[in-house]
Amino acid sequence: MIDKIRNKSAKIALVGLGYVGLPIALEFAKKYSVVGFDISEERLDKLRKGIDPSNEFEPENFIGKDIEFTSSIDKLAEASFYIVAVPTPIDKFNQPDLKPLISASVSVGKALKRGDYVVYESTVYPGCTEDDCVPVLEQYSGLKAGVDFKFGYSPERINPGDKVHTLTNTVKIVSGCDDQALETIAAVYDSIIIPGVHKAPKIKVAEAAKIIENTQRDVNIALMNELSIIFSRMDINTFDVLEAAGTKWNFQKFFPGLVGGHCIGVDPYYLVHKAKELKYHPQIINAGRFINDSMGGYIGKKIVKQIIAEGKSVLGARILVLGITFKENVSDIRNSKVVDIVKELEDYGCKVDVADPYASASEVMHEYNIRLSDQKEIAQYGKERGYDAVVVAVAHSQYRNLDENYFLPIVADNSVLVDIKGIYKGKISQMKYWSL
Repeated sequence: MIDKIRNKSAKIALVGLGYVGLPIALEFAKKYSVVGFDISEERLDKLRKGIDPSNEFEPENFIGKDIEFTSSIDKLAEASFYIVAVPTPIDKFNQPDLKPLISASVSVGKALKRGDYVVYESTVYPGCTEDDCVPVLEQYSGLKAGVDFKFGYSPERINPGDKVHTLTNTVKIVSGCDDQALETIAAVYDSIIIPGVHKAPKIKVAEAAKIIENTQRDVNIALMNELSIIFSRMDINTFDVLEAAGTKWNFQKFFPGLVGGHCIGVDPYYLVHKAKELKYHPQIINAGRFINDSMGGYIGKKIVKQIIAEGKSVLGARILVLGITFKENVSDIRNSKVVDIVKELEDYGCKVDVADPYASASEVMHEYNIRLSDQKEIAQYGKERGYDAVVVAVAHSQYRNLDENYFLPIVADNSVLVDIKGIYKGKISQMKYWSL
C-alpha cells in the first residue's frame, strides 16, 4: 500500500475537512494524490478557492497540492487509504453524539473496496472504532473487516492556533487491527511525521491515550479553577500564587480559566459515558467537568459583585466583553464558555456588548444569538457614556498588546477591568482590577 501511495497509483482520502482533516489533507497532498471529502458544499466551495473556513491556512498553502475537494461518493471510491477526521460532539445532555462519525462511516463503507485501509482520527471512547464504526463499514461495503479491508486508529493531535506544535513535528500514535495493518498505517504516517510514530499495541490503547490527554488537562485546570475560587475569598491573586509555586522544579504549571471548545470541554464526557456503561461512576473526572462547566456563571457573579462594590447599579449596567472564541487566536466559537458569562450578566439585567477580531459575526449570531460590536461602535459608546466594566475573556494577541490607555477612554468613572487570563496583572492602576 505505501508503495502504491508513493507512486500515486493509490490515493489517500480525508473524510471531514475541518480543523483536523484539512491540515492532514494538505500535508499528504504535498507528496501524494489526495481526495478531500466533505458533505458541506459551502465549505468545499471555499476550499476550492483556497479559502480555509477555519482561518488556519493562507491561500498560498493550497497552491501546488495534489488534492481534489469533493462530496461525491464515486470520487471518494477512487481512494484506497481512508482517514476519517469528523467532529465527535456531545448533545445537550452531555452524552456522546456519534452521528457525524456514523455518517462518515456510511460514506466510507459505500466507497470501500477489497484491500483498502480505513483509519479513524476522531476522538472517541475506547472501543468505539471496533464496536461502533467497523460494523457500519462492513454493513455498507459487504466486506469483512480484517480480511477484505484493514482498519486502525490514529488520534489527532492538532492544536488550532498553535504554530509551534504542528502536525509534522509532533509524534503520531498509530494502531491497527493486526500487525500488517499496524505496519502499513505506521509507514503512511511516518512519511510525513518528522519525529516518527508511536505504535500502540491495541486500537483501544490508542483511543484511550487520546482521551486521557484532554481529560488530564481538564482535571488539572479544574483544580486551578477551584483554587482560584478559594484564593478569591482570601483576597489572593491566583496568578501570583502560581508564579511563586512555579519556582519549584517539579511544579506543574496549569492556569485557571474557561474550558470550552471541542476537545478539553467535550472529550472527558466520552470517557464518563463508557465508564458508566461498565458500571463505574468516575468521581474525579465528573468533579472536574462540574467545576469547569460552572466557571462562566461564577465569573459572571463575581463581575456583578465588583460592579456593586463600586457603587453602581447592576440593572442596566453596560459591560463590554472582549473575545468570544473558545481560545486565543482562533476563529472557532464552538462550545465557547464566554457565552455563559454573557448570559449570566444578562440575567442580572446588564446590557452586554461583545467584540472579537477573529469570530464571524454571522456565526456568532446564528449559534448564540449574540451580535458582535465593532471598534467604531465601542469607541462611540465610550465617548457617549462609557462602560461600567470591561471583561477581557480571551487572550487574543491583539488584546495582549493593549494597555490601560486603551481602556480609559471607553469606560465610565469607577469602572472595573476583569482580566480572566491575568494578562494585565500589575499593569492597571486607575481602574478596579479583578482576575481569577
